[in-house]
This record gives sequence, structure tokens and C-alpha cells, in this order.
Amino acid sequence: MKQSTILTLLIFISMGAFGQQDIKKDIALLLNAELQNENIKSGILHVYSETRGIDMQLAESKEDSISILSPFYTASVTKMLTATSIGILKDQKKLNFEDNIAQYLTDSLMSNLHVLNGKEYSNDLTIAHLLQHTSGLPDYFTDTTIDGSPNIINQLLIDTSKSWSAQEMIEFTKQKMKPHFAPGKGYHYTDTEYVLLALIIENVSGLSLDKFFKQHIFQPLKMHSSYINLKSSAIDNSLDIAKFYASEYELSSLKSLSADWGGGGLVSTTQDLIGFLKAFNEDLIVTKETRLEMQNWVNETKGMEYGFGIRKVSIDKLTETESDLQLIGHSGSTASFLWYCPQLDIYISGTLNQLEASKSAMILVCEILKIIENK
Repeated sequence: MKQSTILTLLIFISMGAFGQQDIKKDIALLLNAELQNENIKSGILHVYSETRGIDMQLAESKEDSISILSPFYTASVTKMLTATSIGILKDQKKLNFEDNIAQYLTDSLMSNLHVLNGKEYSNDLTIAHLLQHTSGLPDYFTDTTIDGSPNIINQLLIDTSKSWSAQEMIEFTKQKMKPHFAPGKGYHYTDTEYVLLALIIENVSGLSLDKFFKQHIFQPLKMHSSYINLKSSAIDNSLDIAKFYASEYELSSLKSLSADWGGGGLVSTTQDLIGFLKAFNEDLIVTKETRLEMQNWVNETKGMEYGFGIRKVSIDKLTETESDLQLIGHSGSTASFLWYCPQLDIYISGTLNQLEASKSAMILVCEILKIIENK
């Protein structure tokens, strides 16, 4: 009887090992297929689940040397850390989500910040509005300017050596753009809000944003490969940033990327990012109460809802398939991503390092979930 029990156990262990091998093989084939696209020059992928015994790390490049330890530009994944920093300050009782932002920003910055149809709503703006993209403020990156001049995302390539200050970016939106709606009356995704949030973090804490991240997030969570682009360096990672592109233009080394700051300036690795999201989910960074407040969802677009710097994706609505799986995390314009699937207890992080590949990155994540779910 004892020998039979041991034999049965060995069979189950072997089946599990073979299943893991199949999962890893199938996921590797998915990443390789993405790299067959001529526009995609590299890819980094990390799939992790402690409960499932999965820790798969892949890095491939057609041109440059790259590894799973290579830091990459996370773009809007940064918003999760900026929002979490606001949550940390809330837990320290230094601010509240419903506070008016005018309490924490200068009069000159607030003046004419939100003027719609001749009425000024600047003093009605709250921290929660900024976190959830419900302020109505325009997006200095991608929105159309009043006079038809280039928005800032186009200016990145016009003057690649320009160093943008936060104040310049806010003044640009005031002078060149118009708000979309009154505060709290709609949803419009905008990096302008996250510049303001970063300034609030600095003004309340007395630390620069990069130093706040380092002191309150990077060091406690041992995120030693993470830093704010053009503002700081990694605690312990000397590898070059993975190159990323818009069409054929390499953007990684441009000083004009300083325009991407509180909403998109984070450089990190998959290990650091997964460690961050795992700690966030386990209430090791902010309290459970604050984390749940941050998951106050509003409709963003088909299959997607937005909280406070965090996004929820319902796979069934997004892909028009039958599925009860959800993703919680964030994605970035460089085809970067950091997701957690609670139903499968799976963390997925990585990048395709190409602005035009954001949709491909989302499809890749969905296909990975399908593989794991069906094994």
C-alpha cells in the first residue's frame, strides 16, 4: 500500500512537471511569434505564480544584447507607483483623496488650470479626480492643440535635447489646450493629471519624486533596478535601458523624454515590477483600506475600468469570448505591461518596446492566460 501511494505521488509530480514544460514551451513560442513582426525588435516577458510553481523569464532581441535583467521604459505603468505614493501619503495622514488640489499647489499653477466655457473649475479639482482621470483636464501629450501646433508627443522628435519641467508642461496645457468637461463629469485619460500628482507628492513630502519612490517604494521592496528616467539611477543595476521605438525612431536616449515624468518616467525590470504589484496586493505598501479605495472603478472603454492609477480588464468583454478572468494592473504606450490575474494567481510583466505594439502586447497577455487556464 505504501509503495502504491509513493508511485501515485511520483506520477502526479511527473505530470505536473510535464505540464509546466508544456506551458513554458507554448509561452516561449508566443513571444517568438511576436518577434517575427518586423516592427518589433525585442521583447521581455516574465510570468510568475508562487502557487502554481511558475517563474518563467524570457528576453529576446533581433539587434542588441538584452537580458531578463535589462531595465526597460515602463511608460504609463509608472502611474501605479505615482498613485501608490499618494496612497502612502494618505496613510501617513498628510492628505486625503477627496482634498482639493489647490491646498497643495501654488496659486500660479492653479490659476486658469481648468477653464471651460468661460467658467473656472480649478478650485473644484480633487486629488481623486486626478488619480481617476475624471478631472476633464486635457492631455499635453496626445490631445489636439487649439492653434494646430504640435502637441508634446510630437515635440519629442522636434527638439530631442529639450529638458521639460513640470511647470512648462502644465503651462503648455493651459495655453494650448482646452478642458473636455467639468470635474467629475466624465472620463478622459491624461498625463497632465499625473504631473500635478507628482508635484503634490513633492510639495507634501519635501522630497523629489524620484527620491520619494526610492525611499518609500524601491528600498523597502528591494526594487534595486528601478529609477526615474533622466532624474536618478538604479540602486544596483548598471545595465543599459532596453531600446524602445516609435516606428523606426529610437527614443530611449532622448532628453526630451523628460516630458514623461510622474505619468510615465519609470524605468524598471520585470522582477521589480512583479515584486511591487505583489506587495501592493498583499497590503505591504498601503493599507488594505487605501488599496480598496484605489479600486473604485469607473468605466474607461470596452472591457476596461479605471481606479486610482490602476486598471481592471475583463477578458470576456475585451475579447468577446466566454471567460471569467480579469486582469488588474496597468499597461504603457511602449507596449509595456504589469498585470495580475486573481482567478489564476498569475503575475505577468514585460514589454515589446514598440509604441505601435500596445495592442499586440495585450493580445499576448490574453493568450498566455489561455494557455495556463487550459493546462
